[in-house]
Amino acid sequence: MKQSVVGIFSALLLIAVAVPAAWAVEALSSDELISHCEYYESDPESIDGVFCVRYIQGFIDGAVATDERVTLNVEAEFAKEESFTERAMRTRLGSRLERFGPSYYAEFCLGEPVALKEVVTLVVRDLLNEEHVGDMALARNAVYKTLRNEYPCEADDAE
Repeated sequence: MKQSVVGIFSALLLIAVAVPAAWAVEALSSDELISHCEYYESDPESIDGVFCVRYIQGFIDGAVATDERVTLNVEAEFAKEESFTERAMRTRLGSRLERFGPSYYAEFCLGEPVALKEVVTLVVRDLLNEEHVGDMALARNAVYKTLRNEYPCEADDAE
């Protein structure tokens, strides 16, 4: 019995040492993204150029998916027992999404299909021409800033 307990303990200890600890995902810095995107214009098919495009595309896809999910969750919450005010809000949510697209609440609106190349070119231009300190030290904040500046949502007249 004692040998089996020691064997089990030893096996657990070995597993604990062999399995790497779970680490948090480290945010990509603007400098790291720039190190890839600086090759985009001269060689968009290179590993660095493709990395640059895929990061920006992933950022946009993530924002769209998140906005759609948040909107669906808000609509589901309102559908439980909604007052007149809540129903009015839900109705406005639906019309905004139809008018501006699923990234409206992320504060950028790509609207009609925009060529990915156009978006990437603008983001790369800003990455290479701006100083990346403070909040802009993270790639996601730099990309987000460009999207908000270059693709603002038009004013909602219903407000």
